[in-house]
Amino acid sequence: MSDSQSPDPHPIRLIHGISKLAPNYDGFVLDLWGVIHNGVEAFSWALDALRCLQGQGARVVLLSNAPRRPRELVAALEKLGVPRELYDEVISSGREAYAALCDRTLPFYRNLGRHCFHLGPPRDRNMLEIDRLIEVRQPEKAEFVLATGPVSDDKDVAFHEDLLRGWAKRDVPMICANPDLVVIRGDERLICAGAIAQRYEELGGRVQYHGKPFPEIYDTCRDVLGIRDSRRILAIGDSLRTDIRGAQNAGMDSILVAGGIHGDEWGLKPGAALDPENPPEGLRVKISEACQSAGLRPLAVMGRFAWDAETS
Repeated sequence: MSDSQSPDPHPIRLIHGISKLAPNYDGFVLDLWGVIHNGVEAFSWALDALRCLQGQGARVVLLSNAPRRPRELVAALEKLGVPRELYDEVISSGREAYAALCDRTLPFYRNLGRHCFHLGPPRDRNMLEIDRLIEVRQPEKAEFVLATGPVSDDKDVAFHEDLLRGWAKRDVPMICANPDLVVIRGDERLICAGAIAQRYEELGGRVQYHGKPFPEIYDTCRDVLGIRDSRRILAIGDSLRTDIRGAQNAGMDSILVAGGIHGDEWGLKPGAALDPENPPEGLRVKISEACQSAGLRPLAVMGRFAWDAETS
């Protein structure tokens, strides 16, 4: 069945880029991985789009589920080729988790203890720079776990099973500083802290998540943008589970970048341009079914984050 014969009563709107939609919004919340860069280098078409938004005077927040504080993210973005002047602020799940650990006003944190086991790679150790926080290297001494990812990029969820079972048995609470399940770095698919936390919950463990799609981080975005009316903010991301659901729950319109995390299941290569007049066979139906199954309704879908047909 061709796309034109699709029985879908709510057809997905495909677009080249955001040039025609951008004037309808004052602020933009943009995902990083799969939208601005692929973990190895920045996308040239995404940088062009950022420059165009800047030229229109729009305010732009980069919103990431990276388990790092903003200063580290800014430095990492510069190394990937994303100039600091192209956005107003970067907000991360790491920033939110770090702030919660420092002030400990949320109910989950009040009786958390001070002895922390860091479950994640060494690059995320900036998250431990907190007064009175005591890092422990023996799992049995942990009063809580700060999960930022697998212990190394080549490990899967199963590798951590014994650790998780031991903590679950002792009812050790876990803070998940990155709710993403997977990320694509270059051409490689890697698990994130969210996949480990999901397994921990299956084992009966208690988890406090920070980042997308949870509402608190969108409150921060509105504050930073200086825009209280969510209808004046457009969110763009490549994940139905985090970016599109988070925006929808926050009352923001959203655009799905189809060539990102879902590219494999929809037959799109990362960064592939999408011609709305001649999309791949069945693509519109696949995306529509995925959105309907998840109860999500993005405003539009593009192959990659670009400004218009010339740059997409």
